[in-house]
Amino acid sequence: MLVVEDEMMLLIMIEDMLSDLGCQSVSVAATVKQALALVGTRPFDIAMLDVNLNGEMSFQVADALVSLHVPFIFSSGYGADALTSKYYDRPLLRKPYSYHDLENVLQRVCADGTGGRRRV
Repeated sequence: MLVVEDEMMLLIMIEDMLSDLGCQSVSVAATVKQALALVGTRPFDIAMLDVNLNGEMSFQVADALVSLHVPFIFSSGYGADALTSKYYDRPLLRKPYSYHDLENVLQRVCADGTGGRRRV
């Protein structure tokens, strides 16, 4: 799994939650540049993207994931207003979210054969 998040404390919490959920491999990036480098070098089953990475939007990473048919989840404290119309149909975890919120959205995206194109 790829997690793109620029807040270190939140990233640590996400990694702990993913470990508890049984995720065995997590790659992390704090910037769009780091995320694109990872996307270009290894396959991912799923990704989670913070929409706003210290003022830089993660939509370029989302574009790369779409081209590789990798399902992904956005996370944001701004809610659905943070998404462009191009990605409005993608799953969005509203910050702050709980372990159960993360678990539910991951289950839905993993079960969805369309690559996660359902709103949760």
